[in-house]
Amino acid sequence: MPLLPAIELETSPNPDSTVIWLHGLGADGNDFAPIVPELNLPADMSIRFIFPHAPTMPVTINGGFIMPAWYDILEMTIDREVDIAGLMASADKINAFVDHEIKRGVASERIVIAGFSQGGAVAYQVALSYEKPLAGMLAMSSYFATADLIKYSEVNKTIPIRIQHGEFDPVVPEHLGRKATAQLIKNGYSAGYQNYPMEHSVCPQQIRDISEWLKTILH
Repeated sequence: MPLLPAIELETSPNPDSTVIWLHGLGADGNDFAPIVPELNLPADMSIRFIFPHAPTMPVTINGGFIMPAWYDILEMTIDREVDIAGLMASADKINAFVDHEIKRGVASERIVIAGFSQGGAVAYQVALSYEKPLAGMLAMSSYFATADLIKYSEVNKTIPIRIQHGEFDPVVPEHLGRKATAQLIKNGYSAGYQNYPMEHSVCPQQIRDISEWLKTILH
């Protein structure tokens, strides 16, 4: 499978770890690339950040307007009716990035899957079903769209999971982040939850928290 177009940033030469970071609906890989320097990671951490660009497609809730999307959004209550086929197709495309990083010499245990909003829904599917152990999963302002049908990977039962959400999110209500956390804990995962006084966005404190989390799991 050919890889999707993507932005790559390396914090220093010869990276020994990778963060694959998925944007939200209507955005592209440029959306989160500026966060890399804001993470202020130590000089001795050599990480390759990959920000794939989602394919473009008609999005139902936006009147069929064509935009970058990981899958179609069928109704405003986003977790009620999910475009599972589209989400799974995007998960396969992100699995291809993971496979490619392993071929480039990065151990699977050094690969983090991160995603914001719609990208986070894909991140859940990828990180929790991948057949090799991963370094961690980060879901921001998102929801666990495939919770009822995912085939969990036993090798990632102890994967570090961080779920973050805005308290005033009008797009993906915070209760969906809390619901995902509860679903994972019920299934034996250790999922850490953090919320912030913001809407559907990212805030400075969150960026500092992401930095500390990455240092914990990759340093």
